[in-house]
Amino acid sequence: MQIIIAILISYLIGSIPSGFLLTKYVMKKDVRQYGSGNIGATNVARVMGLKAGVLVAAFDILKGYLGVLVGQTILGGNLSTAILFVAIAAIAGHDWSIFLGFSGGKGVATTFGVILRLYPLAFLIYAVIWLGLVLKTRYVSLGSIIGSMSLPLTLYFTAYDLKHVIFASLLSLFVMYTHRANIKRLLNGEENRMDPENLGKSGKK
Repeated sequence: MQIIIAILISYLIGSIPSGFLLTKYVMKKDVRQYGSGNIGATNVARVMGLKAGVLVAAFDILKGYLGVLVGQTILGGNLSTAILFVAIAAIAGHDWSIFLGFSGGKGVATTFGVILRLYPLAFLIYAVIWLGLVLKTRYVSLGSIIGSMSLPLTLYFTAYDLKHVIFASLLSLFVMYTHRANIKRLLNGEENRMDPENLGKSGKK
């Protein structure tokens, strides 16, 4: 029963649609009607500006971190199998929020929060790869996808059990799945860059 409660709480924390709430009730705009239509930090930055995007990213990271922390508090065992299911619930909440009719974002920031809580070194490597690729190419999606691929490799080479490597592989697959349209655009040379001069200027879909 405790694991079900922990998973539900983690899912609900992950489901808090920070990008939607910020733009709808603070800035009086529905971010889903602008840019890519996504509620995540990248689209918020394109529509509302860098500060708003950073704020949403920070909150989404916090959701992942808190989702895992709550699970660890309820269940104990910092890296138990049950905690891994709780972590997945937080990311699933962001990607398929109950508050938005089971739609949501792409889960990268919430994944960052989960990884930060569970595997700090893997978080650091993912963050460095993400930041480096975004600064070099201006493709946020590319940084997110390639960075996620580092997760199972990092855990494998730092001698974590197989279950953790499998878990990290699932997180990487989650990221690739939610970015499947971005992957197609990247391959076709049609992906939008994150150019600083264009932040806060995306118009309606």
